[in-house]
Amino acid sequence: MSLLFHITLNVILPIFALIGVGAFLHRKFKLDMNTLSKLNSYLLMPAVSFSNVYQSKIRGDTLLDILSFLIIQSLCLMIVSTGISKMAKLESSLSATFKNSVVLSNSGNFGLPVSQVVFQQNPLGLSIQVVVMIFQNLLTYTYGLFNSVSVDKAKFQAIKAFLKNPVFYAFLFGVFLHAVSIRIPEYIWTPIKNTSNAFLAIALITLGAQSAFLKIRNFSLPLVLSLIGRLILSPCIAFIIILTLHLEGTTAQSLLIASSFPTSRNSSLFALEYGNHPEYAAQTVLLSTVFSMMTVTTVIFSAHLLFS
Repeated sequence: MSLLFHITLNVILPIFALIGVGAFLHRKFKLDMNTLSKLNSYLLMPAVSFSNVYQSKIRGDTLLDILSFLIIQSLCLMIVSTGISKMAKLESSLSATFKNSVVLSNSGNFGLPVSQVVFQQNPLGLSIQVVVMIFQNLLTYTYGLFNSVSVDKAKFQAIKAFLKNPVFYAFLFGVFLHAVSIRIPEYIWTPIKNTSNAFLAIALITLGAQSAFLKIRNFSLPLVLSLIGRLILSPCIAFIIILTLHLEGTTAQSLLIASSFPTSRNSSLFALEYGNHPEYAAQTVLLSTVFSMMTVTTVIFSAHLLFS
């Protein structure tokens, strides 16, 4: 119980405190969301990705385990969400948004800050989350985008959107420098590290600002199913895969925790852009983030008990 209290007090509450600050500031000052989004996507996330991969000690076999887990988990979530959608008889546009809400997780603005706090003394844990974030970005701009628009329209848009994402290039550059053991001069490394350190607060404030004006009118069946799929079924499926692949230690902890993160804000952006029930999508993002305060705490606690 003391561990659960420690996680709640020292991991979850600080994170949601910053989310609350972001919501308050946006309501009071009407923050420029486009600027915040660009700051996160084109500066802070690439800096975090590069610095952690550059410093990481992920071995080739560990990376293979991570990718195997992510591919299997994503396929399972796709199959489960498609099955639930058919059983609930959701019409096509609602079904597309529902499936995205279950399969796509907020591994950037939410996942990286959580991992920074949980694994602050363990660089491997955060490096694994960087890999998860890269994989989620790829999944978002392939499966997620293809889900939201027709296949003919999606192919070019998906490739273009993914290739414009600087996080991917920062990751590859970090892997290259790490692999060839090139030492970065201190006068270059210091600003990179300082930028990386700024990510935690800015990302959570941005997430709070995005949620500041969302309203929940009712708990519809699709909304409840989305919350169950993302916050409960996803970590349960992840746990089974971890046992099946015989993953242990930090790798198992990090992947189980990553599976519990709330719905990606991209699912809401896609729904808005292509007219696939945007209000429902926004509600799913907001409520999954709110309820994740309880579910993510439980999963972090379980991960420490099971895989320490």
